[in-house]
Amino acid sequence: MNKEQTIVAVLASAELPTLPTVASEIITLTAREDTTLADIGDLVSKDTGLSAKILKVSNSSFYSFPQQISSINQAVSILGINAVRSLVLSFSFLTMKAGKKKGHFNFENFWKISLAQAVASKLILEHVQGANTEEIFVCGLLQNLGELIFACTFPDEYEDVLQKIREEQHDALNTEEEAFGTSHPAVGYEVAKSWGFPEVLLLPILYHHDPSLYKDGDQKIETTIKALYLSDLLISILYSDKPQEYHKRFRKEAKKLLGLKDKDVEHIFNEVHTQVDNAGQYFGLRIKNTKSVQEILQEANIRLSLMNLDFDQMNKELLKTKMELENLTEELETKNKFLANLANLDGLTEIYNHRFFQNSLDNEISRATRNETKLSLLLIDIDFFKKFNDTYGHQVGDFILKEFSRVLLESIRKYDTLARYGGEEFTVILPDTSSGDALKVAEKLRTAVDDFVFEDPKDTYHITASFGVATAQPAIIDQFKKSDLINQADAALYDAKEAGRNRVSAYSTKKKWYKF
Repeated sequence: MNKEQTIVAVLASAELPTLPTVASEIITLTAREDTTLADIGDLVSKDTGLSAKILKVSNSSFYSFPQQISSINQAVSILGINAVRSLVLSFSFLTMKAGKKKGHFNFENFWKISLAQAVASKLILEHVQGANTEEIFVCGLLQNLGELIFACTFPDEYEDVLQKIREEQHDALNTEEEAFGTSHPAVGYEVAKSWGFPEVLLLPILYHHDPSLYKDGDQKIETTIKALYLSDLLISILYSDKPQEYHKRFRKEAKKLLGLKDKDVEHIFNEVHTQVDNAGQYFGLRIKNTKSVQEILQEANIRLSLMNLDFDQMNKELLKTKMELENLTEELETKNKFLANLANLDGLTEIYNHRFFQNSLDNEISRATRNETKLSLLLIDIDFFKKFNDTYGHQVGDFILKEFSRVLLESIRKYDTLARYGGEEFTVILPDTSSGDALKVAEKLRTAVDDFVFEDPKDTYHITASFGVATAQPAIIDQFKKSDLINQADAALYDAKEAGRNRVSAYSTKKKWYKF
């Protein structure tokens, strides 16, 4: 069988997976120049299950957007058409199962590895300055689509190929060429082409095993192909029996192909196992407890050193190794907790970030509902901060933001939550606090800021802030929404600024402001 015969047989096969309707429609829709954001939002919104999955990922640490995304139209507006297209395709392909002729091909394991490669591709490309990461995830997910196509359309013949690769350690591409006259990159390319995929998704499938074969010169596509090639090496560290070999190759190729620095490579090694586990949760695959690159390499080195030891030495070394691994596990747990804490902090002010605020507010609303208590929220905005930045420069502005955060933090209770809402806006969650007490807290903070002298080595500065206060008792409100409380605090903040700034305003339908 030659290449042309194989491609014709694949495309004509009754076992060829069918592209899901929404995925097919979004490919067609995004190919049109007159397509609008609303068109994409309307299409995806028709599939409620898919919409829920996309919103779940959009609001997760996969994107880490500061604001909550509550609708598909909002997701399309914030993420962009290409990113939403990638999510639609990703969820669609992850639902593909074996056809009627079931062979020994492990579909579940295939998608786990593919998802890991997608995560690795995205993680790698995020370290390339100026790279466009919108389509990289779905490119990583589908880079080995041809393997799945072979397993569906030629299950018996492909099982023989896989057995040769496993038992005789043959090169995968050469073994496929011998059996089918072509390999899985070409087959994946032809099938995706028949589905109407654009070149930005097609060409990475075709060239990801050898980036040097791509000669068309599109910088974006070339970078994507190189990232896919590297993702295969990175995932081979996690799942192959030769992790040291792939570790060495990845370091060398990452510098050569994408110019990654040592610190970038180390960050990728430290993050990939955690991000793979998280992606499994976001996309509905059972992936957990993936070992870190450091742990895998240490275990591989231990196995190598044990090969030449006698039985007694082996027992001693095993005991020693067990203790070392227990220590390593404890150290990794400590580091992971530290990294998790860093993920919750704003990099500049070192107080909690927007994502942590959203999660904390959810928790406090649940607690207030159970205990039938009141909950108050403050939204705070530094007055005329843009003008301040324009006058004194961004370095002084950053100094003010840090000091401002410290002043607020020193003036609230230990169980209150202070977070940076975004830019020069801050928020404080006040559990079990009435409107009157929340007003007093806000006025205390306003006075502390107004009285504080912001002093750096060059000069002293004076700033003020406006405060919006909202209070609710979730247990007695039908269909209470977190967004309502935030909007009320925001409306009160607007009133405080409208009334002249450096004021505290409580939410009220009568729009009255308070200054003590």
